[in-house]
Amino acid sequence: MKKIVIHKAGDYSQLKYETHPDLKANADSIVVEVRASGVNYADIAIRWGLYESAKKFVGWPITPGFEFAGIVEEVGQNITKFKKGERVFGVTLFNAYASKVLVPEHQLFHLPENMSFEEGAAIPAVFMTAYHALFQNVIVRPGMIALIHSAAGGVGSSLVQLCKIAGIKSIGVVGSSHKVQPLKELGCDYIIDKSTEDLWKKVEEYAPEGVDLAFDANGVETLQESYNHLAPCGKLFSYGAHTMLPKTGGKVNWPKLVVDYLRTPRFNPINMTSQNKSILAFNLSFLFARKDLFNEAMMDLMKWFGEGKLKVPKITTYALEKVGDAHRDLESGKTVGKLVLIP
Repeated sequence: MKKIVIHKAGDYSQLKYETHPDLKANADSIVVEVRASGVNYADIAIRWGLYESAKKFVGWPITPGFEFAGIVEEVGQNITKFKKGERVFGVTLFNAYASKVLVPEHQLFHLPENMSFEEGAAIPAVFMTAYHALFQNVIVRPGMIALIHSAAGGVGSSLVQLCKIAGIKSIGVVGSSHKVQPLKELGCDYIIDKSTEDLWKKVEEYAPEGVDLAFDANGVETLQESYNHLAPCGKLFSYGAHTMLPKTGGKVNWPKLVVDYLRTPRFNPINMTSQNKSILAFNLSFLFARKDLFNEAMMDLMKWFGEGKLKVPKITTYALEKVGDAHRDLESGKTVGKLVLIP
């Protein structure tokens, strides 16, 4: 089998395309022949050595990748839900940048007949992240207003669609004008192009009383103002820190990272209590043990896909051995939708 292996932190040159022995299923696992793997910003953070769960659970060397789609190749003797030859998609705690992956039964799902392997690989990480944030951390009330940064990306575009299902108005923020139209097509209620508009003035125009929910993966550059623009009882979700990290070159600028870390706002719980605002943070990779949350999310998501209420993001594909190009493009901040690797 082929897979991408990172032996030490660094730039794109650390993404090694290697041949390894084939995988074998044990009694409680399934081997899937991978036809497509999703690319996420977390994979880049893994390459830089900045992803906490990668350091905690694996270390070096490591194969990135959290989501995949393919065909069942081998099933363990205790497996009851899947058979050899079935089309599937799922999630894995790393190792998806490969031609084969070994997973337990509860992390695998049947791929709908009307969905391609590329589409299946583009769904799990971003939609489950968005679902977990919106439906498993909030009591959703129709009429809420949500501020969504990076709204044309994978998680952002998923949040826009889930907000629509929940009856929540969305304010989507994009960093360049070519991302506006894709966001309109997803039904975003208000769109702010911060390359041509004053971000916070527009937020105040669209939500004069403040937003009920703010989804922020930018970190230091927008975190404080996202919090400041919450309405009473508002909640700020922090699930990334993209603005602390480089958009070109593939290497971490350590002096900038340290300065940005020190610049990151600190929120005092006493002040938060008096202001009646909350902050939530999470990392989906630490939720793999929660079968109840995973199953709840995927059952709802697949129902909504089946009903036509959700659309797969725009997909751009790369050959597995060209993974460096995918990382470079995703880091740039210019991409729309999801990037997918083809083994």
